[in-house]
Amino acid sequence: MRNLLYLFISRKMRFLYCLLDLTSILLIMTNMFVETKKIIYNIIIRKRIEGEDLKSRLKELRAREGYNQTQLAKLAKVSRQTISLIEREEYMPSLLIAVRIARIFNEPVEHVFQFAEEEL
Repeated sequence: MRNLLYLFISRKMRFLYCLLDLTSILLIMTNMFVETKKIIYNIIIRKRIEGEDLKSRLKELRAREGYNQTQLAKLAKVSRQTISLIEREEYMPSLLIAVRIARIFNEPVEHVFQFAEEEL
């Protein structure tokens, strides 16, 4: 009886070890996938921004009106980080965000955001 109980516990423990190993492997693979996806996303965004020479007058206009990034972000209904990224030309705003920002400064969109001539 004692041997049967030991055998049963032993099998159950081996099963749990296998289950833990599979869980660990799954967790590691998930983390690798997420990291790879982040890296790929960043590469795509960099290529998109580098390939499209978008110039922004946002910092100049913001200084002219006396807004800080947080104030402008609230008016444009975006995050402060978005405003910062646009100013550093690391993010190309959507048409909706570009129009909102242009309206805040009472400027046409093409005066706030300008593409290089060869892109048009």
